[in-house]
Amino acid sequence: MKEEKNDSLSRRDFVGKAAAAAAGFMIVPRFVLGGKKPDGSSYLPPSDMISLGFIGTGKQGRGLTTSFLSTGEARIVAISEVYKDKAQLTIDKIKEYHTKNPQAGIYSEIPVYNDFRELLARKDVDAVVIATPDHWHAAMAVRAAQAGKDIYCEKPLSLTVREGRAMVDAARKYNRVFQTGSMQRSWPEFRQTAELIRNGYIGDIKSIKVNVGTPPVPYTLSAEPIPQGLDWAAWLGPNQPVPFNSELAPPLSKDVFPNWRLYKEFGGGMVTDWGAHMFDIVQWALDKDNSGPVEILPPNGKDVQNLTFRYDNGITMTHEKWDWNNAIHFIGSEGDLKVQRRKLETTPASLKDKVIGENEKHVYKSENHYKDFFQAMRNRSKPVCDVEVGHRTASVCNIANIAYQLQRPLQWNPKKETFKNDKEANALLGRPMNSEWGIVI
Repeated sequence: MKEEKNDSLSRRDFVGKAAAAAAGFMIVPRFVLGGKKPDGSSYLPPSDMISLGFIGTGKQGRGLTTSFLSTGEARIVAISEVYKDKAQLTIDKIKEYHTKNPQAGIYSEIPVYNDFRELLARKDVDAVVIATPDHWHAAMAVRAAQAGKDIYCEKPLSLTVREGRAMVDAARKYNRVFQTGSMQRSWPEFRQTAELIRNGYIGDIKSIKVNVGTPPVPYTLSAEPIPQGLDWAAWLGPNQPVPFNSELAPPLSKDVFPNWRLYKEFGGGMVTDWGAHMFDIVQWALDKDNSGPVEILPPNGKDVQNLTFRYDNGITMTHEKWDWNNAIHFIGSEGDLKVQRRKLETTPASLKDKVIGENEKHVYKSENHYKDFFQAMRNRSKPVCDVEVGHRTASVCNIANIAYQLQRPLQWNPKKETFKNDKEANALLGRPMNSEWGIVI
């Protein structure tokens, strides 16, 4: 059976960190008792539980606490959050989980740190979960790697291409396991998509349509009073000061995903927010996880109606609206495939349920993104969405936004990660960061 798994970290890397890793895993939690989960599966014995520190506990972070606790393989031992009300809401949610699932162990008090560096200094934290706005990802992930923590970081992985490469370099230098939160790679409809495409079931890929929404806009919202309990300077972190507006950090009375993602200072619009999911599946299906497109053509109102990527094999991918939202349409010489969360349609229709043969091409199989991260930690191997994969996908999104901004065709070298003969475009591959939070590897 041909299975294209991610390469393991080197044996030397493993040996060098084995003692420290083992020591971390052997700390016996005060509140974990082991036993059976409601579905009949077992919780791990206390000595095998992984201790997590959560950095960022907004709407996405709170959801991730349940995702990780539900594995039965982890405990949450510390939180870092700059908005006190959201930290407390998360603690209440964790308490509720333990109350409803007594077999998961008795809740023990969780400290909250305003400065995430205090969390990183804790010896009992095996791994961190970073669920902050995108402008913080690189500064936090690099420091987490330097502190010897394994890392789960939300998508899109980075705000700029250079920040993404710095995250990869730090993970490799410090021999860290790093899972990107692109959980669609652990969902069956997307794995089926990748294997159908790689095995040629719709023939040669001619074109691909990706519908994920619009690029970002500059931040221009009016100033509002900073709410009590929010450290606004710490929320901004690496960025230059701007006025607070609740669209960036909504109050608890609004249970919504915040709109910081729409503004280029903090995110990449829907091009990165949903693109980090859907462009990611295209990269996977085309076996381009270590590469990317070589040309980007922004719409010009004439011969190019939609932003268009071209790969070195001639395949084109457009960022355009079509019938399904947040979805992908692959058009091949012998059929087509449409995929969206929980939905897969193929022509011929029989391909949707096609069982890929043992001797055909298979991609890395993960059925639970969070368990896969823990398994990689124990094996000292690369998970299904390693940091390099997350970086390459974020780069596709980020260079698309650069093309939208400059409104001219760009030639991209995915090996060198630079634009050809375009100083202005290359200058946009990074951004200024203030002196406290600049990245040094």
